Amino acid sequence: MRAEEETALSTPVSTSVGGRRSRESQVITGAERSYDEQLRSRRRRYLLMMSMRIPLLIAGAACYTIPWLAITLIVISVPLPWMAVLVANDRPARKNRQVLPGAINYERALPPAASDVIDAD
Repeated sequence: MRAEEETALSTPVSTSVGGRRSRESQVITGAERSYDEQLRSRRRRYLLMMSMRIPLLIAGAACYTIPWLAITLIVISVPLPWMAVLVANDRPARKNRQVLPGAINYERALPPAASDVIDAD
């Protein structure tokens, strides 16, 4: 897909109902993955990383005649549980949402704070 088509697919589309402009709807290609899909993919990555740990430890023990290979395999397998937990608990970064002009109601906003300086003297 070309860059122009990709940005056209991910930009919000505005619709008008009865002459009034309604809220902008998101195109499905710009929508985030659901929470269940994110959780499923994180679980898969966690299980994959944790399932690599025991075979690496066994391979390291089996390669005891080649010390550098055994140590390398064991050193790789030691931080795997920690990394798997980090990957499983991490969720994708949230997209920055732009504030549309007119979305902020200045009539309901709090007034600016007083700038009086109180001295201890």
